[in-house]
Amino acid sequence: MTTLQDTIRPSAQSREWKAIVVLILLVPVLWSPVILFRYVLFQPFNIPSNSMAPTLVVGDYIFAAKYAYGYGRYSFPFAPSFVSGRFRAADPDYGDVVVFRTQKDSSTDYVKRVVGLPGDRIQMRQGQLVLNDTPVTRVALKEVAAGSSCGGEFGAKVKRWRETMPNGVSYITYDCIDDGFLDNTNVYTVPPGQFFVLGDNRDNSTDSRMATMGFIPMDNLVGKVTRIFWSLDSRGELRAERLGKVE
Repeated sequence: MTTLQDTIRPSAQSREWKAIVVLILLVPVLWSPVILFRYVLFQPFNIPSNSMAPTLVVGDYIFAAKYAYGYGRYSFPFAPSFVSGRFRAADPDYGDVVVFRTQKDSSTDYVKRVVGLPGDRIQMRQGQLVLNDTPVTRVALKEVAAGSSCGGEFGAKVKRWRETMPNGVSYITYDCIDDGFLDNTNVYTVPPGQFFVLGDNRDNSTDSRMATMGFIPMDNLVGKVTRIFWSLDSRGELRAERLGKVE
């Protein structure tokens, strides 16, 4: 019969080492959901400009679904430059709001709306988007205060349009300037394996209409913007009305 005095008790130092080992083993388990969410499923971004206003504005925080278009070189941090193509690849659709890298700037993430796919002919005529020689349906909405979205005077009004793509995706665009620099363009024919993007703030957006961005390769996709999960105004106060699904 074993007496209490004969029982071997672990020393305090031994117990400490066992606790450390347990913690080390638990770290991958505890972090795996975070890693899965952050690097495989969704990536958070914050919006630094109003080029996508009113859909996305400065102070919005968004999730981009990385699985939506497959995984490629820009899906993961520190991916080697020789990686090409996409695993489980899928192409965006008209009206998708996407995060991507450009051919000329592979270190910066951009967010715009897809309006042209391979083979499409894109043009702007008097501020209206024309897709394959057919003006995209748009309906005028009531003007609202532009805030800082148009870069003008405080309280100035901005024209708004409800634009609807051929697949039924509908969203609101801003028209800051009549007959602006980007309101009339040449015809852009989208090459194979690439797509064409516009900002919803049509007179205040650097997008595929400009040589500095141009067409976007499918392999440069990072993800599809799905929702605004947080939004703060210039005073740091929560804009609860902006939380939710991105149009």
